[in-house]
Order: sequence, then C-alpha cells, then structure tokens
Amino acid sequence: MEHHQVAIYLAAMVAGAGIGWAAPAVGPILEHAINPVLGALLFVTFLQVPAAELVRSLRDGRFLTAILAVNFLLVPLVVAAMFTFLPADQAVRIGVLLVLLCPCVDYVIVFSGLAGGSSRRLLAATPLLLLTQMLLLPVFLVLFLGSDLSDIVEVGPFVTAFIVLIVIPLALAWATQFWAARAESGRRASEAATSLMVPLMAATLLVVVASQVPKLEGRVADVAAVVPFYVVFLVVMAFAGLLVARLFRLDPPSGRAVVFSGATRNSLVVLPLALALPDQLAVAAVVVVTQTLVEVVGMVVYVRLVPRLLPATTDTSPAPA
Repeated sequence: MEHHQVAIYLAAMVAGAGIGWAAPAVGPILEHAINPVLGALLFVTFLQVPAAELVRSLRDGRFLTAILAVNFLLVPLVVAAMFTFLPADQAVRIGVLLVLLCPCVDYVIVFSGLAGGSSRRLLAATPLLLLTQMLLLPVFLVLFLGSDLSDIVEVGPFVTAFIVLIVIPLALAWATQFWAARAESGRRASEAATSLMVPLMAATLLVVVASQVPKLEGRVADVAAVVPFYVVFLVVMAFAGLLVARLFRLDPPSGRAVVFSGATRNSLVVLPLALALPDQLAVAAVVVVTQTLVEVVGMVVYVRLVPRLLPATTDTSPAPA
C-alpha cells in the first residue's frame, strides 16, 4: 500500500464523493465518524515521532526557523494578498482562512517523502506546527475578519478539537512508545498501529468527502469559486518555499520538506472546527474539504516538480542534524 499511496488516496476521495452523491442521507451519520477516525490517524502519525526525537529536533534551529517562517509569515501574507478577491460570502471566507492558515501535519510527510524530502524532520516538527497553528489561528482570524468574529465563532469547539485531536492522540502515542520500549508486546502493538497509516488516511478521506458532499446542494457555484484560489496558492507556495529553502541554505531533503510544508494545509484537523460553526456557516466545512480535493491532485504534481526545483546537486550547506 505504501508504494501506491497516492492512487489509494485519490480512489478513497472518488469513492467518498460517489457515496455522498448516491446516498446523501448517510452524510450526517458519517460526520460523527470524522473525529474518531481522524484521532486514530493522528495517533499513528504521532507514534512515528519518538519523544527523544522531539528534543533533538528543537536543536535543529535552521530547519525549524525556516518551516515556521514559511508557514506563519509567508503563508499569511499570501492569504492576505488573495483575501480581498475571495467571494464576499462570510462562510466561504471563514472556510478558506481556516484551511489555508494551518499547515498540514499528516499526509505532508508522505508526499514530501515521495519527493525525497526529509520525512524525519517533518515528523519531529509536527507537534510544534500543531501547537503554533492552534495558538495563532484565533489571532489570524481576528486580523482578517475583525472583532465581530467573536459573535460567530465560539471558543469551546476550538479547545475541544485541540484536546480530542491533538492532546489525547499525542499522549497516547507517547504512552505507547513508553510501553514499546519496555515490553515486546508493546513493540508489536506499536508496529501494528504504524502499519495502519495508509488505510487510516484513506478511511479519513473517504469519510470526510462522503459526509460533506451532500452539503453541496445549492452551493456548488459558491464552493467552485474558491478552487482557483487554492490552485494559485499551490503555485505561489512552491516558489515561496523554494525561496525560504535557499535563504536558509538548507540541504535538498530539508528544503523539499519546507516546500511541501508551506504548500500543504491542515484541512482534516481544522474540519471539526468548521463543523462546529453555526448552521448559517455550514458551507465553510465544504470549502475546507474542497481544498483537500485540489491539494491531493496538486501533490501529484509537486512530487514531480519539487525535486526539479531543488535537485540533489543543489550547492547549499547541509542543515544541522
């Protein structure tokens, strides 16, 4: 499955879309499955990051500074440049902001690895990216949408999503690592869980797409209007990431990881936040899912393009280990 991940993910999304169109009544049922399957996916993702590796990663100052700069300085500037051109619908704008302002922490590792990027460094940076985006997202939303946002978005669902999707899976992953280091049964359990990465990602994509497609009724034009913005974002971030990689003189694997991190967004983790919005803003969740559909196709292009932008013979100084 690992050798055919891209095809599996695309097939899962197509199947999800087919289920959503053919049986729209299952949408609300599948929506309840999003958090459990996503929590399991993130648990497996965190399980691949040894706690000791996290400590070492904090010493990788050049790479961490680069990845934070591309995601929390350049990305907001790119989004700000596009913001005034977005459709005026508030739900659409909130959906776009939610998804574009948060860097991916799951399948970015897969696609970056396929392009020769440093999966190890991305894995180690995952908790830091998650924590930073959760702290900065409310700030960014207020900056873009104004203080009136407090009348629309409740803080409670954000806190709940952070605890359920980040804190609990991370704690369970570290507990499993502790168990695996001390018992053969723990090691086998850890290996079995890690082997589920691809099926869990496919299941997550299928459930997410199938649950949200029925909400497209009557809003297809509104949602389709954001597709060009997602495409432009992918194009711009390819070169923005390349600029950062060269500015920080990263080695090719680290530079490719930075490019992928800047381009891929955290649609799956922010989706529960969009689902927690009031009913009049329900289309925001579909706008978030639409970004996933565009992005996965874009990643197929990135896997071929990024190694050409940052070839292995690039004359840069290696990033510190």
